[in-house]
Amino acid sequence: VQLVESGGGLVQAGGSLTLSCAASGSAFSIRVPEWYRQAPGKSRELVASLTTSSSSTKYADSVKGRFTISIDNAKNTMFLQMNSLKPEDTAVYYCHAWVWETTSLGGRQYNYWGQGTQVTVSS
Repeated sequence: VQLVESGGGLVQAGGSLTLSCAASGSAFSIRVPEWYRQAPGKSRELVASLTTSSSSTKYADSVKGRFTISIDNAKNTMFLQMNSLKPEDTAVYYCHAWVWETTSLGGRQYNYWGQGTQVTVSS
């Protein structure tokens, strides 16, 4: 399975961006899509996650009420809608997914990362 991100860029404070992450491969289903970010000099942090079986979501306190994670299961594409962006949201954003893959040997859970996309919020 490969994850390919798109949608990053430069935006002014208060603006919005939507990140997309398309998964490709065969015989898989995304169980838990997630978005992480890593700002310069900081460790990577979990921004949002979604458990598809229950549709429950979790968000970092710093983005609650501003970011929304979603998934289009038919297209195996996950999204992060980011509103009211702040300069402190500037980071490289990574999609991550826990995926169930079915092979001739049976099923197994794997996890994959996207390549990362830069989001820069100017003040």
